[in-house]
Amino acid sequence: MGDKKNLNNDEAIEKIKDLAEEMKTCMFCTYKDGKIQSRPMSALEIDDEGNLWFMTDRKSNKIKEIKSDNTVELFYTKGYDMFLTLHGKATISYDRNKIEELWNPIIKVWMPGGIDDPDLSVIKFTFDDGYYWNNKHNKVVVAAKMVASLFTGKTMDDGIEGKLT
Repeated sequence: MGDKKNLNNDEAIEKIKDLAEEMKTCMFCTYKDGKIQSRPMSALEIDDEGNLWFMTDRKSNKIKEIKSDNTVELFYTKGYDMFLTLHGKATISYDRNKIEELWNPIIKVWMPGGIDDPDLSVIKFTFDDGYYWNNKHNKVVVAAKMVASLFTGKTMDDGIEGKLT
């Protein structure tokens, strides 16, 4: 069994930044008629308060779902050694200054109208709590421990996990 380390406040925000920035893409989950609706998205910014910022089309299903129920779950994973789950609330904005601040030319793949597209909207995700799991050491050490565990029959879990608040 790995180590447990619950993180609060600034430590939790730093862990979220570290993991979410490395993993890049999450499953952004909203609710419709009591059922979870998921789609891959990447945060364009994680601010100093731990808010994650996304951009989308104001006509998208996720915008409709957030307007109906602003509860959102974010699920990140990378390989077998990094996991992050965040629970929180989403708010929608059409603030042109924030859109310009977050704009990246790659967004044009999904929003062909570009930065001047009137349907651009911003989603601010504010986390309430979450959970993380990752390894304490690099992949070489983790792999060596896994091999040793196979030969010795002993658990050599290198994981560290905990609640984020």
